[in-house]
Amino acid sequence: MARLAVALFLVVALPCASAEENPWAALATPAPGPARAVGGYSAGCLIGGEALPLTGDGWRIMAPQRGRLYGHPQLVAAIRALASAARAEHLGLLGVGDLGQPRGGPAPSGHASHQSGLDVDLWYVVGGTRRKPSAPSLVDGKTLEPTRYLGAKVVRLLELAATDERVARLFVHPSIKRALCSRFPTPESRAWLHKVRPWWGHDHHFHLRLACPADSPECVPQEEIAPGDGCEEMTFWFSEATSEERDKQRAEYKKRVGARPPLPETCQALVAP
Repeated sequence: MARLAVALFLVVALPCASAEENPWAALATPAPGPARAVGGYSAGCLIGGEALPLTGDGWRIMAPQRGRLYGHPQLVAAIRALASAARAEHLGLLGVGDLGQPRGGPAPSGHASHQSGLDVDLWYVVGGTRRKPSAPSLVDGKTLEPTRYLGAKVVRLLELAATDERVARLFVHPSIKRALCSRFPTPESRAWLHKVRPWWGHDHHFHLRLACPADSPECVPQEEIAPGDGCEEMTFWFSEATSEERDKQRAEYKKRVGARPPLPETCQALVAP
């Protein structure tokens, strides 16, 4: 069972399209106009995107060389607010990974989503040095049990993020969701886990996703989460009886990473020659 689970959650390097094959990666400026998230999280684009500064009140962009600094202004505001709240509670520096490309759209590597300016990867813990930062894993690769880094500060950071009304979902490693379910024993104490969703990877960082903003009529929302805290779903992620279905879903997900799905006409116009 342990070996099966380790294999399931192993992060695999995937082949991806080059920037030359993907015009979205070559665009260096946001699309002009009022801010709008267009299409879906995994098949969309961004108009009027805003870049998050490299540093600010309690946060730092951890890989600025990737150029994925842009999001809908509501996403930028949500990151700023979370970093400020974390700083006020002495939770440590908020390490910010990828937002999106200047005009959103499919990235040539690393993601299937992050396309409509509403997704960002945030580090649980910032380690290493300023010149060489590192994000320690919160999950032991052999036992799939939480490491010492899943402490009270990380839990509080997740709670702050999940209780922001703009946030639709937080994606974390399944072992982290399972640990949170155990840590909060009553339905009342773990009600905030409703938005915390298990997903492959996400042991070094969590993925914050906003709901469609009111200013974006072409934004396609994700299916609503079923009521409840989702803790009963953890059987699916760790049961040997569901391993075949997990493998199937993971294979389907891997195909979408770095792919170029059909996009709305509004998006196609942003890269038209």
